[in-house]
Amino acid sequence: MTLKERITEDMKAAMRAGEKERLGVIRMLQAAIKQREVDERITLDDAQVVAAVEKMVKQRREAIAQFESGGRADLVAKETAEIALLQAYLPAQLGDAELDALISDAITQTGASTVKDMGKVMGVVKAKAAGRADMGAVGARIKARLAG
Repeated sequence: MTLKERITEDMKAAMRAGEKERLGVIRMLQAAIKQREVDERITLDDAQVVAAVEKMVKQRREAIAQFESGGRADLVAKETAEIALLQAYLPAQLGDAELDALISDAITQTGASTVKDMGKVMGVVKAKAAGRADMGAVGARIKARLAG
């Protein structure tokens, strides 16, 4: 079963169970997927669907930062709940040790030695960790490793 099919099945299950919040998030995700398919005239594969889910999670995290600075705890809770629902469609996240090993391999593979080489390392890591790690945090780790 593809990820898109799983999302559709989860939507049907949420409808049957009367889970309005979950249903709303799943419909929003399906709309984002469909929008991209229509815009680009393609059918998204699992990797592209994961990228769409990652984008939505990133948007929610940015919104949480804005709502926290505005003192809107109710909206922070709503966005946090949406992130939890969306993360069910992402692959299992890499642990710290796995991520550090991946970064070390990428640095060795690219021969990177300074922060200027960060783009090369990031490209290799992103290909291997797509959907399984927060790339913002990965970038910070790579930068720290190359700087220190």
